[in-house]
Amino acid sequence: MRPHNSRFSPQDVMHEITEPSRFALRAGWSGLGDAVSRRLWFLKGESLCAAARRRTGLVDFGDPPLEPALSTLADSLEQEADLHPLGRFLIRTHLQDLLATRLRLAAQWSSVHDCPPIERPLFITGMPRSGSTFLHELLAEDPGNRAPRVWEVMFPCPAPNPGGSHDDPRIRRAAAGLWWFRRLAPEADAVFPMRARTPHECVAIHSYTMLSDEFLSTCRIPSYERLLRSADLRPVYAWQKRFLQHLQQPSPHRRWVLKSPDHVYGLEALFALFPDARIIQTHRNPLEVIESSSRLTEVLWGLYARSGNREEIGLREARVLSESMDRFLLFRDRHPELQERFIDVKYSELVADPLSVVRRIYQRLETPLPELAAQRMSSLVAKRSRYRRRRRRPALAELGVEPRVEAHRFQHYCSRFDIALREAEPG
Repeated sequence: MRPHNSRFSPQDVMHEITEPSRFALRAGWSGLGDAVSRRLWFLKGESLCAAARRRTGLVDFGDPPLEPALSTLADSLEQEADLHPLGRFLIRTHLQDLLATRLRLAAQWSSVHDCPPIERPLFITGMPRSGSTFLHELLAEDPGNRAPRVWEVMFPCPAPNPGGSHDDPRIRRAAAGLWWFRRLAPEADAVFPMRARTPHECVAIHSYTMLSDEFLSTCRIPSYERLLRSADLRPVYAWQKRFLQHLQQPSPHRRWVLKSPDHVYGLEALFALFPDARIIQTHRNPLEVIESSSRLTEVLWGLYARSGNREEIGLREARVLSESMDRFLLFRDRHPELQERFIDVKYSELVADPLSVVRRIYQRLETPLPELAAQRMSSLVAKRSRYRRRRRRPALAELGVEPRVEAHRFQHYCSRFDIALREAEPG
C-alpha cells in the first residue's frame, strides 16, 4: 500500500508543536516518551474536529457523516496501534489536515449545484503489488485521460486550474512535504515511491470520509478494520464522485483513470455510483505478492508504530490477500452481466511488454491509442526502474507462511486466471 501521511511539512510541524514539545523535538524523537507524546497529541474524534474547526473557522463537514468511523479510528489508534511518539505526531497531523480540508470542500460545494458528469471511468484494481501503479502511470500519459495527482488530492482547494496547473504553488508545497517524508522514511520510498505530480490512489480520496484502507496500511487497528469491512461504502463512492467532479470542473471531457487494489471491497458501491465504469483487474503469483506486500507493510507500520514481528505481518498479508481475491471471484460470479466490463492483466505480461498490454486495453475499450500517447508511454517505460529489485524481500519462511498451504488456498484463483503459483526465488 502507500505512505499517504506525506502531507507532513515544516509548516505543519511548527503549527502543531507547543513549547514543551519543541524542546522534546530538539532532543530527538527517541527521547520523547509515550506518556508525554500521548498528552501532547492525544487522539480523540471530538478534539480533532474541534481543532479543524478552529483552524478553518468553518463548522459543517458535509456528507457523509464522520461518525462512527472517526471515533472508532481514533480509539483504535489509541488502544491497539502501539504508536510511537513520531507516529502519533504524524497520524494526528494527517487526521487534522484531512478534517480541515473536508471543511473547506464542504463550504465550496454548498454553493455549487451543477456538477459535470463522470463518464465511463476506468478503475485499476486487483492484487496489490501487481503492477497497478505502473499501469496507472502509463495510462495517465495519454492526454485524453485524467488521473488525480498527488498534489491535487493533498491540496484540492480550490479546484486546480488546468491552464496554470504546471506552476501551481501547491505542487511545490506537496513536493516539500514528500521530501520531508522521505527523510523520515527512506525505506518507504524504496518500496513505494511517490512524487507530487504522480497519479494518486483512490484510498487517499476516501480518507476524507474516514472510511479508507489507507489507515489499515499504516497501522495495526483491528477494531477499525472490522468497522470498515462491515460498512456500507456507497457514501464513500458518492464522496469520491463529488471529489472528482470538483477536480474536473475546468475540463470535464477527459476519461478518469483511477486506481486502488482496495476497490475489491467496494465493487457493489462502485458500480452503484459509477454504472458505466470499466475495471482493469491485475493478477500476479500470490506467493510473490505476499512477500512484497509484507515488506511494504513492515516498513509502513514501523514508521507509525512498533510494528511487531514478521510472522504476524506475513500471516496477516496472506489472509487478507486470500479474502480479497475470494471476494473478487464471488462478485464476478454473481454478476455475469458485468463480465465485459472487466479487463484482466497479468503482472508478468505487463513487465515483459507494457505497450502491448496497453494496446490490448485500448482495443477492449474500443478506443484508438493516440500516437502521442504511445510515444509518451514508451518514454516512461524507458525511464522506469520500478521493477528492478532494490532490496531483499523477506522469504516466505521468514514470514511464517507455508507455501503448500497458500498454494491450496489460491488454487482456484490461479487456475481461473492462469497464474503460475510458485515460490519466488530468494534475493
